[in-house]
Amino acid sequence: MMKKSNANNARILYEYNKYLVDAKRQDQSTVDGAMKSIDRFEEYTGYLDFNKFRAKHAIGFKKDLLAQKSTVTGEVLSKATVLTATRHLKMFFHFLVTQKGYRAKINYSDIEYFNLSEKDTRIANTKRKRNVAKIEQVIQTLEAMPSSTEIEMRERALIAFIILTGARDSAVASAKIKHIDIEEQSFYQDARDVNTKYSKTFTTYFFPVGELPTKILTDWIGYLINELGYKQNDPLFPKTKLAHNKNQQFEAVGLLKEHWSNATPIRKVFKQAFEAVGLPYFNPHSFRNTLVRLGENLCLTPEEFKAWSQNLGHESVLTSFYSYGNVPDYKQAELLRKLAKPAESISPDMEEQFNQFQAFQRMMAQQ
Repeated sequence: MMKKSNANNARILYEYNKYLVDAKRQDQSTVDGAMKSIDRFEEYTGYLDFNKFRAKHAIGFKKDLLAQKSTVTGEVLSKATVLTATRHLKMFFHFLVTQKGYRAKINYSDIEYFNLSEKDTRIANTKRKRNVAKIEQVIQTLEAMPSSTEIEMRERALIAFIILTGARDSAVASAKIKHIDIEEQSFYQDARDVNTKYSKTFTTYFFPVGELPTKILTDWIGYLINELGYKQNDPLFPKTKLAHNKNQQFEAVGLLKEHWSNATPIRKVFKQAFEAVGLPYFNPHSFRNTLVRLGENLCLTPEEFKAWSQNLGHESVLTSFYSYGNVPDYKQAELLRKLAKPAESISPDMEEQFNQFQAFQRMMAQQ
């Protein structure tokens, strides 16, 4: 029977976990991803002691990953997934060679065998067209969603809340009623309670995406407080209460005053909601791209785009550009079509855009 653990490995993994959190200051989701990659490697080697690592193990692990199928899609793992896993392993073994008991036993050059081929690395790093919803599609979906039960009301409010705030799903899962100010139209992402990226505390004001999302969220909070007796410290999106039905199968029977433990239920709600109206699946995080594109259309000055960017939790306007694409393909096509037309005199509108761009550059130079 194959081993399922290794005490020596477990001890050094505990130290590595501490190193990532305390020294490298990585957030928990990043640390979890690294640990998952290392666990995959351990499974491949049959939990071989890390100090017995050789180049052949890195080579074999790469081949194994490149042939593996995803448990979610059933298709071969993407090159990007494989690249992430092998980079995690390289970082881990680079850490190991600095540790007592491993320094003299691991050959530093063997770690380089985790590198993918140049071709696979290029494929993994290729930027692909993102599936981004239009505001109109989100509103269409909200209008079609049922709201006759409290679970249906919660799911509808969930989508409304994310398009209003662009909040990351981990923040949404941990948000409490007290963090929402309907009158001020804001979400106070307090890192003491809310699971924000890099444990950053900031306030997000509702984005101008129409009246319907605000009404849905307002009605939902009113229902929680007035009908269910929820208090300010209770979850904004409580988890589902399950019970056995007459066939001894679990079914949803209401809500618990508990937070979701992870973002999986949120993604499931999104998948079902968009499928129900015949639209492709837009994941929760993609709403941030939707809002960046909306900002491109609505913001007329550098200061406006700066405020829009900060509202997404970005400290710099450039983060909004770099994180959510270079020149998006739809914008690229629009610009190239303009360039294909015969040269004309510069319109007042184009001149104003040029002046704004110069002002934007000056503002960025002062940061």
